[in-house]
Amino acid sequence: MTVLRSIMLFALAAVAEIGGAWLIWQGVREHRGWEWMGAGVIALGLYGFVATLQPDASFGRILAAYGGVFVAGSLLWGMAFDGFRPDRWDVSGALVCLAGVALIMYGPRST
Repeated sequence: MTVLRSIMLFALAAVAEIGGAWLIWQGVREHRGWEWMGAGVIALGLYGFVATLQPDASFGRILAAYGGVFVAGSLLWGMAFDGFRPDRWDVSGALVCLAGVALIMYGPRST
């Protein structure tokens, strides 16, 4: 149950951070205005809060592992919202990152 909770929190954090950055991108680069940028800032703040809910107490471990989730999530976000089509190297890189997430977060440790 702890692993499932952790994975769900990583997914929620990715939506908040990647979505927030995308909203700011839309506001600035696509000239959609301050409302989009403001929503992005709020989403980015939510990301910071969600990261604190992870069951593991190690800030460094959480953020290091989240980096892999961010890489894979960013490619998925680009596919869903910008028509991006990853090539085999994008997919391979994302899988390597997710393997790193699994090792960092869920590898066996002595207590």
